[in-house]
Amino acid sequence: MPELTLENIDQISRDIRRQEISFSHLLDDLIDHVCCDVEYEMKSGLGFTEAYQRVRQKMGSRRRLKEIQEETLYAVDTKYRQMKNTMKISGIAGTLLLGLAALFKIQHWPLAGTMITLGAFTLAFVFMPSTLGVLWKETHSRKRVFLFISAFLAGFFFISGTLFKVQHWPGSGLIITLAALFGILFFIPALLVDKLKDTETKSKRPVYIIGAIGVICYLVGMFFKIMHWPLAGILMVTGLIVLCVVAFPWFTWITWKDDTSVSAHFIYIVIGMFVIILPGALVSLNLQHSYEDGFFPHLERQQMIYNVKSDQNNQILVSYQDSLIYPQMEKIHSRTAHLLAYISDIQVKMVQDAEGEPGNPSIAKDQISETEKGIKILYTRLSDPFTKEPVKNYLLSGSESRQNLESEILSYSDFISELQVVDNKDYSWPIEASGSLTELLPGKTNISLISGLHSLELLKNTLLVIESELLDIAISN
Repeated sequence: MPELTLENIDQISRDIRRQEISFSHLLDDLIDHVCCDVEYEMKSGLGFTEAYQRVRQKMGSRRRLKEIQEETLYAVDTKYRQMKNTMKISGIAGTLLLGLAALFKIQHWPLAGTMITLGAFTLAFVFMPSTLGVLWKETHSRKRVFLFISAFLAGFFFISGTLFKVQHWPGSGLIITLAALFGILFFIPALLVDKLKDTETKSKRPVYIIGAIGVICYLVGMFFKIMHWPLAGILMVTGLIVLCVVAFPWFTWITWKDDTSVSAHFIYIVIGMFVIILPGALVSLNLQHSYEDGFFPHLERQQMIYNVKSDQNNQILVSYQDSLIYPQMEKIHSRTAHLLAYISDIQVKMVQDAEGEPGNPSIAKDQISETEKGIKILYTRLSDPFTKEPVKNYLLSGSESRQNLESEILSYSDFISELQVVDNKDYSWPIEASGSLTELLPGKTNISLISGLHSLELLKNTLLVIESELLDIAISN
């Protein structure tokens, strides 16, 4: 029977050790088993290289040795079995909770926030640590400790940061920044270095480099998008082009040429690329923009109406400046202008809160401009027009700002009722307009910034209409 040389046994040992078989008894058994199989194949007259290649083909996928180790550890190591079960259960439970939470969030059903919190907590504090423990147990590779830790930290901070961002908790920007730093600066480079060290994938090294560049561009774009920084769209599109047009077709061609059959791993890559990543990126780039486009024309039209109506009322005042009724008209105008300025001040505070961090409002010079008729909100420049916090803080019933606004509106309504020019007509419009700020959606507390600003624009125009009618009544009397 042909026997293997020491050099042949050395090569087999190196190849099996490269599969990160950390269980010492299993390692020796596998080396012995493969050597025996190769010697058996060499009995038919094959050389070592051909016999070894045939044995490897019979073993199946390159990951088969690791699968054998996982099965062995699962059978003999209670601690590993517990970690593995914890990893599987928490991964499935966390993913299901987040999926259901997304559905509930879209449908505006209750408990969405609770499920998001539980799902993120399960993945970040149970699944990620147990996965790190399982990986170490399976490999005991000190060379890959940096890769494992950077992957853990990037995933942990990303899940936590996303939870904080969705729930509008303070500190989300810092946590997402940490996730981006660990992912872009540490995890992806470490993963690339690990892939480049693999001698069995020399033909794929350029693809890995190009793919890493594409992933980094895409992730940086996502990070810029979350933080509302410029160039986010360009970076995401660049990353997608590199991945979908260059790296993925190249990887497909090499895989198709080298492999005799299409593996499930490759099929999952295809599904992930075209069913998840690409549509998700397109939605991220275009969905919010579509929503904004529907709001902006209405808001700009309200601003145009405000300017026209304000000019008309001012022209009436100028025309009757020398008349006996001018003091009365000036009083009406002054009280209306005071209330309009108060509402505009609320708009400014809402925009500044939205553009800044929690507890640290921004000056928002790019979003607010001063005009002859007062402040003007530049709606197309809002970074996050669908944030909910400003409406909660300033317009929802029970908030201090809402109570003060209602007090100002009630004072204005009392002023109107005391005017001698009114002739007992009902001018409760401002109070009704005040009620429309949030009661348009009964029971809803998650009203977006842009909707709240729209309600305030309507209220301001309502006040100008009332002022116009009061001035006309004063003139006719």
